[in-house]
Amino acid sequence: MAPLIGISTCLDDRGRWKANRNYHYIDTAYASAIEAAGGSPVYLPVQRDPPALLRSLDGLLIPGGDDLPPTHDYPWGVEFDLAPEEQLNFDRLLLADALQRRHPVLGICYGMQLLATVRGGALVYDIPTDRPQAGPHRLPEPDGRHALQIEPGTRLSEALGANPPPVNSLHHQGVESPGTGMRIAARAEDGLIEAIEDEEQLFCVGVQWHPEKLSGIHRDGLFGAFVAACG
Repeated sequence: MAPLIGISTCLDDRGRWKANRNYHYIDTAYASAIEAAGGSPVYLPVQRDPPALLRSLDGLLIPGGDDLPPTHDYPWGVEFDLAPEEQLNFDRLLLADALQRRHPVLGICYGMQLLATVRGGALVYDIPTDRPQAGPHRLPEPDGRHALQIEPGTRLSEALGANPPPVNSLHHQGVESPGTGMRIAARAEDGLIEAIEDEEQLFCVGVQWHPEKLSGIHRDGLFGAFVAACG
């Protein structure tokens, strides 16, 4: 039987999709990548009892999403598209319970940042402001790419190899420190953290790029390793 893998959804609570209506939404590429790797995706809408959802699931994917709220003020002109507080609370509880149950976890972009903060890590809330020496990390789709430097001896290196192809990049926030029990698994050429992983769990990985949108080793290798761990 294919492992059941939960995918948390994003919440539109301010009429971006249609006025006076709230919507759950998610890019279909996440479910397609899980299914192609042999898993059965299950969408998880925001609700009251996140831990109850994990009793029947084998793994958890926290996908990309909106911004996490900064802990200090930023100059005028720096914009944040904040994730709704209701969604943040749901995702935090869901992720914390998955970690306690030692379920395999994959966090992508927002999901990696949330993983770091749940483990007590810190974020870079706006790369151009906080790291002006860094290269661009909001690259044009579909072909914008930057190189990736994988740390040897990591689970990520087992999934992707030592020298994977360049990755896409759609973010302005990032991880400053990975948190308790987490290690850095990859960096961009400018030194910014691109992946983190738990040092002890079977599979608990966060990546800053979007492997669900890529072909080849990034999609097949990463989702393949994740689904295999869920099984």
